Amino acid sequence: MRDALVAAAFRLFPERGYEQTTVDDIVALAGVGRRSFFRYFPSKEDVVFPDHERCLADMTAFLADGTAEDEPVRRVCDAARLVLRMYAENPTFSVQRYRLTKKVPGLRAYELSVVWRYERALAEYLRGRFGGRPDGSLRADVIAAAVVAAHNNALRSWLRSAGQGDADTAVDHALGFVQAMFGDAPPGAPAAAAEEREEDVVVVISRRGTPMWRVVREIESTLGHD
Repeated sequence: MRDALVAAAFRLFPERGYEQTTVDDIVALAGVGRRSFFRYFPSKEDVVFPDHERCLADMTAFLADGTAEDEPVRRVCDAARLVLRMYAENPTFSVQRYRLTKKVPGLRAYELSVVWRYERALAEYLRGRFGGRPDGSLRADVIAAAVVAAHNNALRSWLRSAGQGDADTAVDHALGFVQAMFGDAPPGAPAAAAEEREEDVVVVISRRGTPMWRVVREIESTLGHD
């Protein structure tokens, strides 16, 4: 019944337009009553996003099942991949929904509210993992936002291509960037280049009144011989 209502809605939206299609139109085409519609969907907007509640529940459960041994940034990146899996289950429907959402501002706003809920779920998990750090909440929010931004950048590129290409590879590349920026290296892995470099400290001793150009030249000369 749920699938039949979604299918009916997406037959009507391209024909009549989203705003012009009513719940009565959808249930008439699906051959059910209004009560059946609202048993599955609180509003017409929800029929456009029928799978996000399930995906959000799956993500929350996945994060809750994590252990203290899990590297937290890697864990939230893996959680974000659940959203990609949901979209990839039905590329035709996902592309159709993407195109519809672009045309209807109200749906775009609804989608942003859904994305915000995913981000909050990731941030809540990270706050629990970073709770002992002075910047724990800030770090959690920044990383959660970065994961969502990276995932959505790759996902939307795939949707704009009408579902062509390898979405997994694109999302892995985007999330790999976040992992490299914020994650901890696994045991035995080489340290990041930025961490490998030690900062140069140069101490220059000169007489009072020495012209600044001479001090600068001495610093440049010292660094040049390093």
